[in-house]
Amino acid sequence: MSDVSLNKMSTQPAQIYVRIWLWCVAALVFAMVIVGGATRLTESGLSITEWNPVMGIIPPLSLGDWQIEFEKYKHIPQYAQLFPDMDLARFQFIYYWEWSHRLLGRFIGFALIVPLIIFWWRGFLTRALKWKLLGLFALGGLQGAVGWWMVASGLVGRVEVAPERLATHLFLASLTFAFLVALASSLAPRRFEAVRLPQRRIATLILCAIMLQIVFGALVAGSRAGLVYNTWPLMDGSFIPPLTHLTQLDPVWLNFFENVTTIQFTHRMMAYLVAFFVFIHAWQMRSALPSSQAQQRALVLAGLVVLQIVIGIGTLVHSVPLWAGLAHQSMAMIVLAFAVYHRIHMHVTAL
Repeated sequence: MSDVSLNKMSTQPAQIYVRIWLWCVAALVFAMVIVGGATRLTESGLSITEWNPVMGIIPPLSLGDWQIEFEKYKHIPQYAQLFPDMDLARFQFIYYWEWSHRLLGRFIGFALIVPLIIFWWRGFLTRALKWKLLGLFALGGLQGAVGWWMVASGLVGRVEVAPERLATHLFLASLTFAFLVALASSLAPRRFEAVRLPQRRIATLILCAIMLQIVFGALVAGSRAGLVYNTWPLMDGSFIPPLTHLTQLDPVWLNFFENVTTIQFTHRMMAYLVAFFVFIHAWQMRSALPSSQAQQRALVLAGLVVLQIVIGIGTLVHSVPLWAGLAHQSMAMIVLAFAVYHRIHMHVTAL
């Protein structure tokens, strides 16, 4: 289907309903990421030690039920090594965070599948969109399985979930969110502009760099690397830590997953790299398409990245308080969404 026919189709009532639905699901996934961040920052992720897709919807309702759940939590290493003095009230607090996170995940599943069935039955979906939405639903199912795989890594032999599994979980959530934003954006009315292939390629590169930076951010969170080297722009007095500190684990690649110095340094350098790309892109668009919507979007994207870096620095120097950590994670999703929106609205011409 051509861009012109897609643009005409986007003004039809059926497509407007589909677009609103996709934006609503994207908002739910955004909320899911933030609740997940709060679950991690409050050390709540391991409070529910079993995966029960059906009965798990109902939280403990009696004191006896709460005692049973608390006893299960007492059998994992996190309780014994980190919180041996935890009382029932504290356990209820962390339990409700994790329960809310899982409940929201279930609700997103219903918010996706029920309208999908209705829109499919009413003939609101094109053949191409049907396949994309089925892929989106499969991605959501995979995310649920990876979520439990992540939690399971912290129930035996560890006091937290494995950082690489946390990074995989956040990557899939971000990919799902980006997919939703892309689909919703592609169904919106668009004004076409003369964009060259190199300009669109750097927009794609920026999008990939942002996704990679989110993965490194999850590794920082999972390894608690944000609680060390709480100064900026230097790390322990150096802009670049000694090579012996960055490569102290063998094999070398292991440092990117388990060495807090390497993890935090990589996250810092990726932030500078993303900023470099977006500034180059903004300058590129200003030279090629002055006063265009594409140029304005490139400038907004650059501003959002700068704001995210400022929030990240504040989060680091204050040793990751809950409010700052959630602000940083929220802004990451906003930057990702706008990068996707910007990329979707770029169309190559032969000029």
